[in-house]
Amino acid sequence: MYARAAATTAALLGAGALVLPTATASAQTPAPSTVKHDRPLVVAHRGASAYAPENTFAAIDKARAMGFRWVENDVQRTKDGELVIMHDDTLKRTTNVEEVYPGRSPWKVKDFTAAEITKLDAGSWFSEKYAGQRVPTLKQYMRRVSHNHQSLVFEFKKPELYPGIEKQGLRVLRNEGWLDKHHVKSKLVIQSFSADSVKTVHKLRPDVKTGFLGTPSVAELPAYARFADQINSSHTTISAAYVSAIHALKGPHGKPLEIFTWTVNDAPNAKRAAGFGVNGIITNTPDVVRKALRED
Repeated sequence: MYARAAATTAALLGAGALVLPTATASAQTPAPSTVKHDRPLVVAHRGASAYAPENTFAAIDKARAMGFRWVENDVQRTKDGELVIMHDDTLKRTTNVEEVYPGRSPWKVKDFTAAEITKLDAGSWFSEKYAGQRVPTLKQYMRRVSHNHQSLVFEFKKPELYPGIEKQGLRVLRNEGWLDKHHVKSKLVIQSFSADSVKTVHKLRPDVKTGFLGTPSVAELPAYARFADQINSSHTTISAAYVSAIHALKGPHGKPLEIFTWTVNDAPNAKRAAGFGVNGIITNTPDVVRKALRED
């Protein structure tokens, strides 16, 4: 989630089976507001990623064990067209790909097949405790989230690298039961740093709640409100006035725009963001944020 938004203002105004990863321990009804209470919703960023390897079963299981219902993920595509859960467009940082495939630098996700990726260890880089964790496919991940009774902020990561990924991702979500009325109403947000990607999702499934990752100027917000229900900005880029400007507008479903801010990992910034009136806080340390909000 740390990349910059790719779309320009001009563009904006224009119109294979894998082994299951190892575990540790449509409707046209407008999507209503996710947040039903007076405190920000706490979303576990890539799972509880301060405590378990990001974007793995272990991370979302840890979030569940800590009592967090909402998790966030990142989706990219393999060489043979499988959608997998991975933040970086390279496998280097969070797997042992350099050891398993030493001659294939720079180890881009798009240059490896799904079968090749399933051989990688996605846990040992974080801790030997998590050795054997795998890179989940999107299908596997959605089944685990469903098993955990969790909800999801789903991110298309670098969609410009993967033409048609929005349609493909929505197909997987539909096949896994995530585009029925219940899930669309209260359990799913789809976001991206790419305005074009968010617009594509909104065009393909106008009932689905969407979020744009970035901090558009206040003057630009009405244009984004045509296709995004949320403006999800870095906590370092927002103010109370900016949050108020977001809330003053209505999104494509006729509800006030929302903001989920990221990535807030300490108590002072959690309290600061909550004071601005944000709707959600995305964090690697959901327990720290929850405690801070309860003290506030």
